[in-house]
Amino acid sequence: MIRFTRRQTLLGLAGVAAAGTLPLRGAFAASPPLPSSPVSINIVDVAGNLALTQKAFEAYAAANPKLVSNITFNKATSPELPGKLQAEEAAGRLDIDLVLSGTDALSAGIEQNLWVKLLPDHQDALPQLDSVLLDAANKMQALGQGYGVVVSYYPSGPLLEYMPDAVADADVPKDAAGLLAWTKANPNQLIYARPANSGPGRTFIMGLPYLLGDSDPKDPVNGWAKTWAYLKELGKNIEYYPTGTGAVMKELGEGTRSMTVTTTGWDINPRVLGTVPKEAKVAKLDGFHWVADAHYMLVPKGTSDDKLAVLLDLMKYMLTPAAQAYTYDEGYFYPGPAVKDVPLSMAPKESQDAINQFGRPEYADWIANNPIETPLEPSAMVKAFDIWDKEVGGSQIQK
Repeated sequence: MIRFTRRQTLLGLAGVAAAGTLPLRGAFAASPPLPSSPVSINIVDVAGNLALTQKAFEAYAAANPKLVSNITFNKATSPELPGKLQAEEAAGRLDIDLVLSGTDALSAGIEQNLWVKLLPDHQDALPQLDSVLLDAANKMQALGQGYGVVVSYYPSGPLLEYMPDAVADADVPKDAAGLLAWTKANPNQLIYARPANSGPGRTFIMGLPYLLGDSDPKDPVNGWAKTWAYLKELGKNIEYYPTGTGAVMKELGEGTRSMTVTTTGWDINPRVLGTVPKEAKVAKLDGFHWVADAHYMLVPKGTSDDKLAVLLDLMKYMLTPAAQAYTYDEGYFYPGPAVKDVPLSMAPKESQDAINQFGRPEYADWIANNPIETPLEPSAMVKAFDIWDKEVGGSQIQK
């Protein structure tokens, strides 16, 4: 758990108070006024986002006792959330006020009409997002179709991670063809998890079309001929596919496997936690494109005007540099901030220490000098998962 010095806490609260003084009215003037008495807020996380943001949410509540009486945090799985919200909304007894999600629950909720349309309907209560967000985070914001507001962002991957005592630097693959050749020479030494259950797994398969020059990187059905052929051939040299990234990192850390595909966060955080030895190394393949990822703030339909007004003010604060600095965490979603001008020096000391010790100096150069793409549209991603399960690795999944 991250702990803060008294000075850091006071600085954070000052930022919250300053954010709360900004005027709410703007071009649309559609948002309800802030309530005269405080409301309770229940936040449900289906993306692991609270590791990055909980301290910022708590800072807002502490600085705004006239708006927030208490704030609670719960976690759920993405697949179970839409049904739960449907039942609550149908009964008129909504217990969930704010959802933290990736593109999966965001998309499911849009299809089922579960979310409040935040933009442009409530632009008057929110920052001008295309001005404050990083360029790549702003592209992720567009995927939200106005229903979600990006709260954290990272370029993700795909990258290679390997143990130097098992793989000499001279033998590290330089491109996709080299990776395939390496797996043939070192059978069962590469491992990655089922893409439907793994961030690095899905980032890997979404990054391959760019590496291989496929006809349409955004169309896994008709545009990934080279990618699917490559993954099938690669699979001949992979013993099995775990159902989660944690199991992959455990095997890498224990020395059962020599190499895996990874992301910036899945490289840094397991080494911070000691799951993977600090000396593990990373590499990029020539010509790779980053495939970005983000987390969103979502408001379920049926939320009262009083709560909506506070939630909009809360979201506005969450996009300030003071709040965004918390998202560095311990590298879980590295870098983490979705807005501009949030250097690591603004983060809590514990985050700075973790990143300084376990981060990679080369990441800044790689992020600045390689293209950053948005992931597949959610419906296309589901199709990609289905093809992978049926044609690539479904018979080799190990639970």
